[in-house]
Amino acid sequence: MPPDSHMAPPSDYRLLMPEGWFRLDIDPERRERSVDALVNRRFEGMDHVPHIKRQLRQDLLAQAAAAFREGGIELYLSLQQAGPLTIPASLLITFLPASSSGTTPSLEDVATRLASDGQAEAEVVELAAGTAIRVRRATGGPDQAPPAGLPGKAEEALPSVTLDYQLPVPGTGAHLLMTFSTPLVQIADAMVELFDAVAGSLTWMDGDGTGE
Repeated sequence: MPPDSHMAPPSDYRLLMPEGWFRLDIDPERRERSVDALVNRRFEGMDHVPHIKRQLRQDLLAQAAAAFREGGIELYLSLQQAGPLTIPASLLITFLPASSSGTTPSLEDVATRLASDGQAEAEVVELAAGTAIRVRRATGGPDQAPPAGLPGKAEEALPSVTLDYQLPVPGTGAHLLMTFSTPLVQIADAMVELFDAVAGSLTWMDGDGTGE
């Protein structure tokens, strides 16, 4: 049964991530060390491209800093391989505090508003962790920044597919936002299926570290 507002606030959450995804620590005190670990892993055995490594490091540090400023708490990047190619994708998790006004629109109202402009597919869905808003949209283009976690200059940003899941944190007025992104528009449905599976794996944890 999905959790409701009468439950005690969870102490944490747990996600099952696909093999080959890297958790980039965006905390300012640990950010550089985490980025260096990712860059070294990505370019293991490739010592002939130092300029590309430096550029990737700068881009990832900028992405991590931006994610932290916007309230991000976790950033995951895909290092999954398909033959010699890396499958680019990202997941940014953001904590949305409770509204200071004390009033929060219903998930149905939010989904209706998001879908009204015709730029997104929005619906209310049931996850094991509770009721959530699921929003799929196409983003990117010459004037838009790349998705979170995917380095690149804004003017060179490619079209991408973004999938958002927003769900209430039990016992609080806060919400958790999961934003998945990939530039692989040619296989968007397959990537979205993977994102749906990750979002569906979310479980809330109680004080002793067990699932609620």
